[in-house]
Amino acid sequence: MAARGLNLAQASEAALILAAQARDQAAFGELVKRRQGWTRALLRRMCAGNHAEADDLAQEAFVRAWDKLKDLETPAAFSGWFRRIAVTTFLMAKRKQRAVFEEIDDASPLADENSTPESAAGAKIDLERALARLSDAERLCVTLNHGEGLSHSEIVDVTGLPLGTVKSHVNRGTEKLRRLLEAAA
Repeated sequence: MAARGLNLAQASEAALILAAQARDQAAFGELVKRRQGWTRALLRRMCAGNHAEADDLAQEAFVRAWDKLKDLETPAAFSGWFRRIAVTTFLMAKRKQRAVFEEIDDASPLADENSTPESAAGAKIDLERALARLSDAERLCVTLNHGEGLSHSEIVDVTGLPLGTVKSHVNRGTEKLRRLLEAAA
């Protein structure tokens, strides 16, 4: 039941967060509903298009967020706080799989305004294939940098990787993507 008659569909994200911090499951459910598309898209890019793995990780990230929501100090910080949980969930899964967490995915649009739906779909497939050929770490750093717009220092904060390593993965991964996509064109 929503806290004090809170209209979930019309509530601000901040109001939902505050209600969820008070352990209102319906309010948290609305947060999940609003954030699940973005979360799954982010994790699908990091999982090289493996939708089943990404969906499992998204669910795990939401469970972790529910468990840790009381630690969030301000509702305005939710977006970055939750992104960090999603990325950490991904990294922990990769470590468990004994992969060297070098998976990153770039979400920059490849199609222009004049492209047909077919060519846009083809460009997306080319991007997914190219991203799958990057190392896990390169895919992760490229996705966070280009797809999520994070700076190198923000990626350091999210992943725990050293700054030089992040810069290297972004530069090397971006260059590999460029070569792979040019070859696909």
